[in-house]
Amino acid sequence: MKYKRILLKLSGESLMGDQQYGIDAKILDQYAKDIKAVTDSGIEVAIVIGGGNIFRGVQGVAGGIVDRAQGDYMGMLATVINAMALQGALERVGIKTRLLSAIKMEQICEPFIRRRAMRHLEKGRVVIFGAGTGNPYFTTDSAASLRAVEIQADLVLKGTRVDGIYTADPEKDKTATRYQTITFSEVYEKGLNVMDLTAITLCQENNLPIVVFDMNKQGNLLQVCKGESVGTLVH
Repeated sequence: MKYKRILLKLSGESLMGDQQYGIDAKILDQYAKDIKAVTDSGIEVAIVIGGGNIFRGVQGVAGGIVDRAQGDYMGMLATVINAMALQGALERVGIKTRLLSAIKMEQICEPFIRRRAMRHLEKGRVVIFGAGTGNPYFTTDSAASLRAVEIQADLVLKGTRVDGIYTADPEKDKTATRYQTITFSEVYEKGLNVMDLTAITLCQENNLPIVVFDMNKQGNLLQVCKGESVGTLVH
């Protein structure tokens, strides 16, 4: 295998499947089987998951429910709900897991401690990081980059519903073409919507490549981990 340890970033929206809201059990099951194929090949897997299928801080602010900081904390709690659902799906297919949260919730998950997280990975457990960075004003993309750097991952995998990074939105522009590889500098220059700038900068400063790929196509995750040309590589 090309990589020893990866960090997989899943969006909350990808868990919805064809639904308008919540979690699709079929998608969860597929993700669990794809992740098992990777762990069975000997790769250590850590996961950061978003919460957009349940609650987004910006929605709460736009709707006048709460201020930005409060909305972001609500979004962090949504990521823990998703993380628990994913943990259950992974354990159903026989994977040992640990859920670590940036916000203390002792009854349901361990607090995030960097050395403990790395030890879990070394023991072959899949580690799920919940509650983002634990701070408002940071996205789960930033949390994914931060955790990847902290655990010394070889690669960040951003699993989305699109099969890579395009010159324009492929759903709106039929002439849009997919990049096979692209540099961090080009992402900045072209203003491409890969991850937010904090996340991209963290990866660039730490020479941590990112692959954006379609997680909803079964088998794609394992192919990326084998170093095959799937999605778009940002380096």
